[in-house]
Amino acid sequence: MDLERFRQFCLTKPGVTEETPFGPDVLVFKVAGKMFALAPLEFFASVNLKCDPEHAVELRAEYPGITPGYHMSKVHWNTVSCDGTVPDRLILELTTHSYELVKAALPKKVREALGE
Repeated sequence: MDLERFRQFCLTKPGVTEETPFGPDVLVFKVAGKMFALAPLEFFASVNLKCDPEHAVELRAEYPGITPGYHMSKVHWNTVSCDGTVPDRLILELTTHSYELVKAALPKKVREALGE
């Protein structure tokens, strides 16, 4: 997985913006102002994604490239390696899962504006 492919995938989702609120080294993807993915810009080795807590534990047990979220809530976020130890298909599935979790927590009016 490379950063540009990941970036383009994120930007296809309704209401997504990209920002660098933590400085120029970390790219953050948000839906309606809420983060669902964070990735380092200089060296795209991993991405932080929100995850259902039970599913997060299962993923960590199955894939050595999925660990508790670096500098994030260890319960709700995973750090997913982009070095080939986690299949690209799974990274994109987990990105969609993260997006959907964050979108589901938005107010109904905002979700409706996003096409729900």
